[in-house]
Amino acid sequence: MRLGMTAAGLLALAAAPAAQAQLARNSKAPVDITADQLELVNSQCSAIYRGGAEALQETSRLRADQLKIIYAPAPAGAGKNGCSSDLLRMEAVGSVFYVTPDQRVRGDRAVYDAKAETLTVTGSVAASRGQDVMRGERLVVNTVSGDARMEGGGQRSGQRVRTVIYPGAKPGAPK
Repeated sequence: MRLGMTAAGLLALAAAPAAQAQLARNSKAPVDITADQLELVNSQCSAIYRGGAEALQETSRLRADQLKIIYAPAPAGAGKNGCSSDLLRMEAVGSVFYVTPDQRVRGDRAVYDAKAETLTVTGSVAASRGQDVMRGERLVVNTVSGDARMEGGGQRSGQRVRTVIYPGAKPGAPK
C-alpha cells in the first residue's frame, strides 16, 4: 500500500542500536547539533539545546525550538558524572521539522524512544513524500519495521486523518 510506504520512511530518527542517535537511516555518520544555547544537566543525564536547535546527519535534518537528549545512566563506577553515551530518548519541542531529500514532517512535538524504537510526532502533524501528504494530530512510527499509525483528534475535535495520494507520481517529485 502506498500510504504504508510513505509512512514507513517518515522520521527514522533511529533505525539502529539505541546507543547511536540517528537522523539518517542506517547511518554511522556523526550527528552535528547546533543551537543558540546548550545546557548540560548531569544529574538528569540530559543535554538541552535551545534556540533554533538543529541536528544534521548526512542529508537528514531535525529542527525545533528546543531539542533535549536523554542518556542512560552509566554503570556503577564507570564515570564521574554517572551518565553513559547511550541514547534513551530524544525530545524535539516547538516548530518541529524533520527533512530528508524526499520526506518532510512537521509538528509541534516529536519524541524518539530508543528502547521502544518508536518516534511519535504530535500537534497538527503534516507528513509528505513527493506530492503525497498525510495530516493528523498524532503520528507513531516504528523506526525498525516502518509500521506507522496516524491518528486524528477524535470526533469531538472534528480533526480527522486526511491523506492525499497522487497515483503514479514519482517519490520526491516537486509539488
